[in-house]
Amino acid sequence: MNQSSQPSCCQQKETIVLPSFTGFACCSSGIGEDQASRPRLDQNFVIGSVSTPAGSVPRVSSQLEWRDHWGAVKARWGVGRMDYGVDPGLYALGNPDRESPVLVSANYKMSFDELRSALPGRDFWILVLDTKGINVWCAAGKGTFGTEELVQRIESSGLNQVVSHRSLILPQLGAPGVAAHTVKKRSGFGVRFGPIKAEDLPAYIDAGFKTTAEMRVKTFTLRERAVLIPIELVETIKPTLIIAPVLFLFGGIGGPAGFWANALHDGSFAVLAFLSAIVGGAVIHPLLLPHLPGRAFSAKGLVLGAVVAVIILSLQGSDLSTWAARLGILAWLLIIPAITAYLAMNFTGTSTYTSLSGVNKEMRWALPLEIGMGVSGLAIWIASRAIA
Repeated sequence: MNQSSQPSCCQQKETIVLPSFTGFACCSSGIGEDQASRPRLDQNFVIGSVSTPAGSVPRVSSQLEWRDHWGAVKARWGVGRMDYGVDPGLYALGNPDRESPVLVSANYKMSFDELRSALPGRDFWILVLDTKGINVWCAAGKGTFGTEELVQRIESSGLNQVVSHRSLILPQLGAPGVAAHTVKKRSGFGVRFGPIKAEDLPAYIDAGFKTTAEMRVKTFTLRERAVLIPIELVETIKPTLIIAPVLFLFGGIGGPAGFWANALHDGSFAVLAFLSAIVGGAVIHPLLLPHLPGRAFSAKGLVLGAVVAVIILSLQGSDLSTWAARLGILAWLLIIPAITAYLAMNFTGTSTYTSLSGVNKEMRWALPLEIGMGVSGLAIWIASRAIA
């Protein structure tokens, strides 16, 4: 069956039976019969199964369905993100046989989908590690995409009964967590580290498992930064729902008019200023990241926050003839950059050019500065309301 004629997830599922492998018994006991350690066949992206000496292996397609795309959209916005995973174990992509290459992936479904969708018309085995629903790069740092899990997953899947070769292809970003020599010693499987991007796998394999220099470079393009914005915004929703009403009500204190009139004028501006700081740190900062001055993300955020503050304050058109107005301007010149810098610093965990030691060093000076600016600005703003 060619790739274009494969059934979709909502069609009748198909079972493919591979020929018996010489030297292995299909009814053997032990690991090959441990169905509890295998991926479920009723996962909604599974389109059938392949019968192997190690048991039935779920079969998947390289063509993603609408539910896969919708699931990715929801995960980007934080909906079910912590549970967006697939069962760990062995999967068949297309119609693999005993000679087909074995790719290793994380059980974060977005990683799994990106891998299989990059290989149309190809036949592979995909060994999915239990990374607790975390992508390869982060899981390698946390240790869940690691040597121990890989060795155990090779054993529990009965992989040595499924393929005749003893070679695995791992994503380059998983290298920090895997000791290739230990995997070889304990499982008998050699490890190759392939390209960074799944889309480069066909060229890598066709070239005899050789990577080019470009395949070893992790990019961080505008599009790659932009897709991270939704989850950054989601993280701000809860504090915003608390802080915005408080700012609105504080805006009603003092001023030339009554409480609610002041709140509608000054309180609304305070909420707008606060939201502008969030947009600056969670949206504008990722988009302009390579172009902002400074090396530390918090420094970039401070500069960007200052620009945002000046723009917002100029739109307000404050009368500088009174001390209350002057203090109010000073307050937001402290508060907006502090919030923007804090959110910008949070982005270090998703970037390609930060290090743990660098982040720790930055936090030691940036976090106290941001807190000090924010608290001082808030105190000045409240004082300006009291004397207005």
